Amino acid sequence: MGLGLAAAAGFRVFVPLLAAAVAAKTGLLPLSPGFEWLASTPALAALGTATVLEVGAYAVPWLDQLLDIVATPAAMLAGMLAAASVVVDLPPLIKWSAVVLAAGAAGMTQGATVFTRFKSTTLTGGVGNPVVSTLELISAVVTSALAIFLPILTLVAVILLLVFFTRRVHGVIFGRRSAREAIVTAGGPPKVPRGP
Repeated sequence: MGLGLAAAAGFRVFVPLLAAAVAAKTGLLPLSPGFEWLASTPALAALGTATVLEVGAYAVPWLDQLLDIVATPAAMLAGMLAAASVVVDLPPLIKWSAVVLAAGAAGMTQGATVFTRFKSTTLTGGVGNPVVSTLELISAVVTSALAIFLPILTLVAVILLLVFFTRRVHGVIFGRRSAREAIVTAGGPPKVPRGP
């Protein structure tokens, strides 16, 4: 559950925290000792307001690019907080190892969204970014709900997402390098014959 909520924080920082707070307030989700404040009315109001502001800001092209600079470390912190708040009845070493792993899951998900938004900005000049932002919001809501209600399924989905993203980044980075090496090995780019 903690890893699923952390991965959702990579899509939207405040959505999984709000989902965990609502689930805890309604009694669906037990919180770790020391995290009971998450289900308080002031926390719900603050998280609800922050979620609305974040969703609205990501709908503005180019502002979304600037938000990614702040959102990447914030997503990792939110992922750690979300995971720590729901990891109960585990020895401290295992609990905090899971929390650190959750930060990595949030960072990878956030990295995937930054990569996708960069491609969208490059290909559409930012016009397609609101569509990307909407898909990220839907992903955050669905991942948060699945993490709370179907945590095992969410864990499998998070692992598959991390594998996919890692392979994608590896292909982009090392695929270009191998293409450059092939060109150098072949003696440079192919020569275009000149006309008469």
